[in-house]
This record gives sequence, C-alpha cells and structure tokens, in this order.
Amino acid sequence: MHSCGHKGGHADCIRTVPIFSHITHEEMLEIARIIEARTYRKGEMVYLAGDPGGKLYVLHTGKVKITRINPSGKEQVIRILGPGEFMGELSLFRSSPQTDNAEALEESTMCVMDGAKLKELMLKNPSISLKVMEELSQRLQKAENLIEVISLDSVEQRLAQALLALAGDKAEITLKMAKKDFASQMGMSRETLSRKLAAFQEQGLIRLEGQRRIVILDKEGLQAVRLGP
Repeated sequence: MHSCGHKGGHADCIRTVPIFSHITHEEMLEIARIIEARTYRKGEMVYLAGDPGGKLYVLHTGKVKITRINPSGKEQVIRILGPGEFMGELSLFRSSPQTDNAEALEESTMCVMDGAKLKELMLKNPSISLKVMEELSQRLQKAENLIEVISLDSVEQRLAQALLALAGDKAEITLKMAKKDFASQMGMSRETLSRKLAAFQEQGLIRLEGQRRIVILDKEGLQAVRLGP
C-alpha cells in the first residue's frame, strides 16, 4: 500500500461518492483537506478485524471484498464493493475496532477520511448524514433479506433468487466476484454452487459460459424454483 498526495484525485474521489453528491465546491475543498489517498495492490489487506477503527474508506477505483471469519475458520463474504462505495463505517460510528476484513481484489485506489473530522463535517452538513443513513439502511435491508433467505429457503431457492436479482430485466449475468465468494454470500459452499448451477443448466433454466457468465434461458422457470413447492 502506498499514499499519493494529489488533490485532484481527492476531488475525483469525492465526486464519485453518492453521500457527497450534493455538497458545494467549498465543502468539497474542506473534505479534500481531511483525506489521504492510498493505493492497494491486488490481494493486499486494507484492514483486518481487530485493527483500530475511526476511519472511513471510500473506494475510488478497483474492487474490495469485505469478509468475516467464523470460529471454525471459514470465510463469510459480506459484500463486494466497487467505485463510489465506502467501508469502515461500523467502527467509525461505534468508536470500536474493525469487525470485518477488507481485501483488495484488484489494484484499488481509495480516499481515507479521518473519522473525527468527518463527523464534524456531518454535523455542519446534515445532507451528508442523511446520505450515510440512506446507504446504511439499504445495507441493513439487504442483510435482513439474506437472513430470511438463508433461514427459510432451500439452496435451490436461494440460488434462483440470487440469479434473478443479478439479472434484473436482462437475460444474462456477468459475476463481479469469484464463484467461491458468490457462494459464500449465499451461505453455501463453492461445490454446492457448482452442482446447483450444473443442475439448473441440465433443466434448461440457464446456460453457463466460462467462469463468470450466466445466460438466463427460462426466467419463469427460475421464478417457479424461487417460490418453491
């Protein structure tokens, strides 16, 4: 990891983040003063569970995986972040050590903000606070939906739901993460995911193309699987 100090990069970083989308130029310059720009290599850890918190990490370019390790040593993928998204907010608002691990999946640049100074800006600009709350509420909703799916649905239902959600109104999906991470996010092993994808393909529901491309052949069929027996 190394730091880079050009303010132009700081401003670019701020512009890409939804929570700062409505600030004035003067406020942008004020935020730029509390930012440190950092670059991480592929596979490098941005932070580990237990590390000191108190900073907000805003991803400018690249991709970062947020995970937790359960007592048996198994990795649970929490989410995959892309440009414009942020992490480290739990330790920021609770003044506690980091609870997750953050790993750069590819070379990534980010803006790191000092928590105490950011909180001062949030008090002066309530719109930033509201944007942060909006983002956190969306994450909470996704987490609650995942809890419900893992608790109540079969593996097939979980997978069908995930494929439908990723596809949206399109007919194909390009996974933005490795299959093992995709499986972990749904609470299943990579082997189980591979078996179920192969079964869906045999049923004519999907077609697998390479490691990350999935073509939806029968969206109604997937909907039926999602609803269950």
